[in-house]
Amino acid sequence: MSRIGRLPVAIPAGVTVEVAENNVVTVKGPKGTLTRELPTEMEIKVEGEEVIVTRPNDLKKMKSLHGLTRTLINNMVVGVTEGYQKVLEVNGVGYRASKSGNKLTLNLG
Repeated sequence: MSRIGRLPVAIPAGVTVEVAENNVVTVKGPKGTLTRELPTEMEIKVEGEEVIVTRPNDLKKMKSLHGLTRTLINNMVVGVTEGYQKVLEVNGVGYRASKSGNKLTLNLG
């Protein structure tokens, strides 16, 4: 089995995961709701406080979809609990960055 795909996705408190027909997964949490239609070949089950993704066979396409499906569900859970963020690292001589309120000022070169 896929090393990524076989791992269960933990559902934190305050988050609900629903799987409808055609593998339409809806994740609701404190930061909002995310809905996504995932590959219909994968079997997605909510068992207790975990989401389990299984694949029907060991074809190359199924192996790649297995890890992808699990990762997409995990990203949806992270999105409704913590939100998404990008971290910018300014490195080197002559670069300066400052933030005032909601405005970012970059002095480059």
